[in-house]
Amino acid sequence: MSYAISRRLLLRGTLGVAAGAGVAGLAAAGSAEAAALETDAEVYGVPTVQPLVSQRADPFITPRTNGMYYFTGSVPEYDRLVVRGASTLAGLTDAEETVIWRRPATGTMAGHIWAPELHRIDGRWYIYFAAGDSDDVFRIRTYVLESALADPRDPAGWTLKGKLATEWDGFTLDATTFAHRGKRYLVWAQSEPEIAVNTSLYIARMANPWTLASKPTRITTPTKNWEIQGFRVNEGAAVLIRNGRVFLVFSASATDARYCMGLLTADADADLLDRDSWVKTPDPIFVTNEATKRFGPGHNSFTVAEDGVTDVLVYHARDYRDITGDPLYDPNRHTRVQKLYWHPDGTPLFGVPVGDGGPIVRLTPADRRHHFVRHNADGVIVLEKAPYDLAPTQFRFEAREDGTEVIRSVDHPDRFLKVDGNLVRLDPAGTAFRRVADRNTIKIKAEDGRFLRVSGNAITLASSGTAFKLD
Repeated sequence: MSYAISRRLLLRGTLGVAAGAGVAGLAAAGSAEAAALETDAEVYGVPTVQPLVSQRADPFITPRTNGMYYFTGSVPEYDRLVVRGASTLAGLTDAEETVIWRRPATGTMAGHIWAPELHRIDGRWYIYFAAGDSDDVFRIRTYVLESALADPRDPAGWTLKGKLATEWDGFTLDATTFAHRGKRYLVWAQSEPEIAVNTSLYIARMANPWTLASKPTRITTPTKNWEIQGFRVNEGAAVLIRNGRVFLVFSASATDARYCMGLLTADADADLLDRDSWVKTPDPIFVTNEATKRFGPGHNSFTVAEDGVTDVLVYHARDYRDITGDPLYDPNRHTRVQKLYWHPDGTPLFGVPVGDGGPIVRLTPADRRHHFVRHNADGVIVLEKAPYDLAPTQFRFEAREDGTEVIRSVDHPDRFLKVDGNLVRLDPAGTAFRRVADRNTIKIKAEDGRFLRVSGNAITLASSGTAFKLD
């Protein structure tokens, strides 16, 4: 079964073209209406192209700065630092990439070059990166570059500030920085003497962008089963401050399909240098998904979409599990982006690393906000109040040649909504639906003329339908 993806589902309000007329409706639309069609990024909040950037691991995308997003990440050769820029996230895919620094031929920093991050601090650009030496590519330490130029893609602006000195002269990588309540902090991964793990995460206050001002505090070390697969690793920290809390996402385990992401949370009023301020979520929050064919998701960053509101999760993942040789030298960790959702209690919802397809939507009744259509474990479609498991609430409308649409599950992409008597469930063969406009909402009409209707927490079929909003 093959369906064309309806890539531009919505008009500049919230509704589908001719209420879900699909490809046929698009062809029939007048030029004024067609000109108003929104892109995938405008519908969903982020681009849906997979991957966003090929063969770039440890991806970092800046917030929009003077109308531009800037991107950097690890290249498979581990020999240089690159930056590309575009006015939209989608534009980063084909943006020209500039080499702003290459490792020397020999000596210090002539080994592996890993995980650059690009930050704008006090009117200057800084790149934090990890580098080994020519005689030992794994003698990894953290270094800082600075540029006073407005455009970080210009190699002429960059100068080396030097090595970022930490408490111990040991394996150090994945530095990130953030400001909170007038103070700037650095978080990094390091191998601490006398602790039998590969890396833990540390935080310290900064005196300037290349110098620490306080002793480090170890805020997490790998102890849980999902943190010690292959290697005992906590690394790749990314910080997002929202809803009165400081969320710190990190990556764990080996860099193959076992790589995954965990979450630390601190109150925004807490002392961030106090280890007791940080609480680790017991289970990983972003893991390999066989169904969507995304393996080893991790080493993320965050940015904000062009609307200035939508939080965007940036991460790398492979699209296959089996790797020949050392996974560190497999080049196909690709940069991907997807929308980060939020639960009403202010906690982030990560869902699953999504697969290929067009814009993702959630269906919520117009009169029951924070309730979402979802599938249960047995495939039955129901309504639930703000579920924490995001993925079962995510769907894609996909157009068929006759102008109808099928509704595909995001976390079970081989399944579609199917009418089964008076109930609706996931099934490999989907029912054809049409969306019918009702002011700023839609009703969903099945092939037999009945509509999807909410009855309590059940989704049934009836002659009159429930008005849904697309979230």
